[in-house]
Amino acid sequence: MAKTRPGKRDLDSYTIKGTNKVIKAGDCVLMRPPETNKAPYVAKVEKMEADNRNNVKVKVRWYYRPEESIGGRRPFHGSKELFLSDHFERFEYKAATGEFAPDRVAVYFKCEMPYNLDDLMVQCEGYCRDWFHPSCIGMTIVQAKNLGRFLCADCSSKDEVQRSLNKLPVSPSAETKAEAKRRKK
Repeated sequence: MAKTRPGKRDLDSYTIKGTNKVIKAGDCVLMRPPETNKAPYVAKVEKMEADNRNNVKVKVRWYYRPEESIGGRRPFHGSKELFLSDHFERFEYKAATGEFAPDRVAVYFKCEMPYNLDDLMVQCEGYCRDWFHPSCIGMTIVQAKNLGRFLCADCSSKDEVQRSLNKLPVSPSAETKAEAKRRKK
Protein backbone atom coordinates (compact mmCIF):
# COMPACT_ATOMS: atom_id res chain seq x y z
CA MET A 1 0.00 0.00 0.00
CA ALA A 2 1.26 3.52 -0.81
CA LYS A 3 2.64 5.75 1.92
CA THR A 4 0.44 8.54 3.23
CA ARG A 5 1.73 11.94 2.21
CA PRO A 6 2.65 14.59 4.82
CA GLY A 7 -0.41 16.54 5.99
CA LYS A 8 -2.68 13.61 5.08
CA ARG A 9 -4.21 10.86 7.18
CA ASP A 10 -5.39 7.41 6.14
CA LEU A 11 -9.10 6.70 6.37
CA ASP A 12 -10.52 3.30 7.29
CA SER A 13 -13.84 4.12 5.65
CA TYR A 14 -15.72 6.92 3.90
CA THR A 15 -19.46 7.61 3.75
CA ILE A 16 -20.52 8.85 0.33
CA LYS A 17 -22.17 12.25 0.75
CA GLY A 18 -25.95 12.23 0.51
CA THR A 19 -26.14 8.48 1.05
CA ASN A 20 -25.64 5.96 3.82
CA LYS A 21 -23.17 3.99 1.66
CA VAL A 22 -19.81 3.34 3.28
CA ILE A 23 -16.72 2.33 1.29
CA LYS A 24 -13.51 0.84 2.60
CA ALA A 25 -10.13 -0.03 1.10
CA GLY A 26 -10.55 -3.32 -0.75
CA ASP A 27 -14.17 -2.59 -1.75
CA CYS A 28 -15.18 -2.54 -5.40
CA VAL A 29 -17.21 0.41 -6.61
CA LEU A 30 -19.24 1.27 -9.71
CA MET A 31 -18.86 4.72 -11.26
CA ARG A 32 -21.35 6.16 -13.70
CA PRO A 33 -19.85 7.15 -17.04
CA PRO A 34 -20.88 10.48 -18.60
CA GLU A 35 -22.72 8.61 -21.40
CA THR A 36 -25.95 7.00 -20.18
CA ASN A 37 -25.73 4.14 -22.71
CA LYS A 38 -22.35 2.89 -21.41
CA ALA A 39 -21.82 0.29 -18.70
CA PRO A 40 -20.51 1.64 -15.40
CA TYR A 41 -16.80 1.80 -14.73
CA VAL A 42 -15.64 -0.68 -12.10
CA ALA A 43 -12.78 0.05 -9.70
CA LYS A 44 -11.21 -1.41 -6.59
CA VAL A 45 -10.57 1.06 -3.76
CA GLU A 46 -6.88 0.81 -2.89
CA LYS A 47 -6.51 3.64 -0.37
CA MET A 48 -8.36 6.63 1.05
CA GLU A 49 -6.80 9.65 2.69
CA ALA A 50 -7.99 13.02 3.94
CA ASP A 51 -6.21 16.33 4.36
CA ASN A 52 -6.55 18.75 7.28
CA ARG A 53 -9.72 20.24 5.69
CA ASN A 54 -11.30 16.80 5.27
CA ASN A 55 -10.90 16.75 1.49
CA VAL A 56 -10.86 13.05 0.67
CA LYS A 57 -8.76 11.42 -2.02
CA VAL A 58 -9.62 7.88 -3.06
CA LYS A 59 -7.01 5.91 -4.98
CA VAL A 60 -8.59 3.26 -7.20
CA ARG A 61 -7.40 0.52 -9.50
CA TRP A 62 -9.54 0.00 -12.60
CA TYR A 63 -11.12 -3.21 -13.85
CA TYR A 64 -11.39 -3.84 -17.59
CA ARG A 65 -13.96 -5.82 -19.54
CA PRO A 66 -12.56 -8.32 -22.08
CA GLU A 67 -13.71 -6.17 -25.01
CA GLU A 68 -11.62 -3.29 -23.62
CA SER A 69 -8.43 -5.36 -23.71
CA ILE A 70 -6.06 -5.97 -26.60
CA GLY A 71 -7.39 -9.04 -28.37
CA GLY A 72 -10.94 -8.33 -27.16
CA ARG A 73 -13.51 -10.74 -25.83
CA ARG A 74 -12.69 -14.41 -26.45
CA PRO A 75 -14.91 -17.50 -26.34
CA PHE A 76 -13.60 -18.54 -22.91
CA HIS A 77 -14.47 -15.21 -21.22
CA GLY A 78 -17.52 -15.21 -18.98
CA SER A 79 -20.32 -12.79 -19.88
CA LYS A 80 -19.67 -10.70 -16.75
CA GLU A 81 -15.92 -11.30 -16.43
CA LEU A 82 -13.64 -8.39 -15.47
CA PHE A 83 -9.86 -8.10 -15.25
CA LEU A 84 -8.14 -6.15 -12.48
CA SER A 85 -5.60 -3.91 -14.20
CA ASP A 86 -2.41 -2.13 -13.18
CA HIS A 87 -4.10 1.14 -14.19
CA PHE A 88 -4.44 3.53 -11.25
CA GLU A 89 -6.40 6.76 -11.14
CA ARG A 90 -4.19 9.75 -11.82
CA PHE A 91 -6.38 12.74 -10.97
CA GLU A 92 -7.96 14.20 -7.91
CA TYR A 93 -11.23 16.09 -8.37
CA LYS A 94 -12.11 18.85 -5.94
CA ALA A 95 -15.91 18.96 -6.01
CA ALA A 96 -16.14 22.29 -4.17
CA THR A 97 -14.10 24.15 -6.81
CA GLY A 98 -14.52 21.91 -9.86
CA GLU A 99 -10.74 21.66 -10.26
CA PHE A 100 -8.67 18.69 -11.21
CA ALA A 101 -5.32 18.11 -9.54
CA PRO A 102 -2.94 18.01 -11.19
CA ASP A 103 -4.37 20.58 -13.58
CA ARG A 104 -1.82 19.62 -16.23
CA VAL A 105 -1.62 16.22 -17.81
CA ALA A 106 1.62 14.50 -18.70
CA VAL A 107 1.95 13.75 -22.40
CA TYR A 108 3.25 10.50 -23.81
CA PHE A 109 3.68 8.73 -27.10
CA LYS A 110 5.16 10.00 -30.34
CA CYS A 111 2.12 12.25 -30.86
CA GLU A 112 2.59 13.89 -27.42
CA MET A 113 -1.00 13.28 -26.34
CA PRO A 114 -2.08 12.49 -22.77
CA TYR A 115 -3.11 8.97 -21.87
CA ASN A 116 -6.85 8.42 -22.27
CA LEU A 117 -8.24 5.19 -20.86
CA ASP A 118 -10.92 5.14 -23.59
CA ASP A 119 -8.32 4.98 -26.37
CA LEU A 120 -6.90 1.67 -27.53
CA MET A 121 -3.10 1.61 -27.40
CA VAL A 122 -0.57 -0.73 -29.01
CA GLN A 123 2.75 -1.47 -27.33
CA CYS A 124 5.92 -2.02 -29.34
CA GLU A 125 7.47 -5.37 -28.44
CA GLY A 126 10.89 -4.21 -29.62
CA TYR A 127 13.65 -2.29 -27.89
CA CYS A 128 11.68 0.88 -27.07
CA ARG A 129 8.56 -0.70 -25.46
CA ASP A 130 6.68 2.56 -26.33
CA TRP A 131 2.90 2.82 -26.66
CA PHE A 132 1.14 4.04 -29.83
CA HIS A 133 -2.36 5.04 -30.87
CA PRO A 134 -3.39 2.89 -33.86
CA SER A 135 -4.12 6.01 -35.94
CA CYS A 136 -0.58 7.31 -35.28
CA ILE A 137 0.88 4.20 -36.92
CA GLY A 138 -1.55 4.10 -39.85
CA MET A 139 -3.71 1.33 -38.45
CA THR A 140 -7.43 0.95 -37.78
CA ILE A 141 -8.67 -0.10 -34.35
CA VAL A 142 -9.81 -3.43 -35.81
CA GLN A 143 -6.32 -4.05 -37.26
CA ALA A 144 -4.73 -3.12 -33.91
CA LYS A 145 -7.02 -5.50 -32.00
CA ASN A 146 -6.02 -8.33 -34.35
CA LEU A 147 -2.27 -7.79 -34.08
CA GLY A 148 -0.22 -10.73 -32.96
CA ARG A 149 3.00 -8.77 -32.49
CA PHE A 150 3.84 -5.12 -33.10
CA LEU A 151 7.22 -3.50 -33.82
CA CYS A 152 7.31 0.26 -34.35
CA ALA A 153 9.17 1.70 -37.35
CA ASP A 154 12.28 2.50 -35.26
CA CYS A 155 12.49 -0.97 -33.74
CA SER A 156 11.66 -2.64 -37.09
CA SER A 157 14.63 -0.91 -38.72
CA LYS A 158 16.89 -1.89 -35.79
CA ASP A 159 15.56 -5.44 -36.10
CA GLU A 160 16.35 -5.45 -39.86
CA VAL A 161 19.90 -4.22 -39.21
CA GLN A 162 20.40 -6.91 -36.56
CA ARG A 163 19.08 -9.62 -38.91
CA SER A 164 21.34 -8.45 -41.76
CA LEU A 165 24.36 -8.49 -39.40
CA ASN A 166 23.49 -12.06 -38.47
CA LYS A 167 23.52 -13.04 -42.16
CA LEU A 168 27.04 -11.74 -42.87
CA PRO A 169 29.49 -14.52 -43.68
CA VAL A 170 31.69 -15.62 -40.85
CA SER A 171 35.29 -14.50 -41.12
CA PRO A 172 37.34 -17.34 -42.66
CA SER A 173 39.65 -19.19 -40.33
CA ALA A 174 43.44 -18.95 -40.63
CA GLU A 175 43.49 -22.47 -42.14
CA THR A 176 41.02 -21.48 -44.85
CA LYS A 177 43.10 -18.38 -45.68
CA ALA A 178 46.29 -20.48 -45.91
CA GLU A 179 44.49 -22.96 -48.17
CA ALA A 180 43.35 -20.13 -50.47
CA LYS A 181 46.93 -18.78 -50.71
CA ARG A 182 48.28 -22.23 -51.65
CA ARG A 183 45.72 -22.56 -54.45
CA LYS A 184 46.73 -19.17 -55.93
CA LYS A 185 50.38 -20.27 -56.21
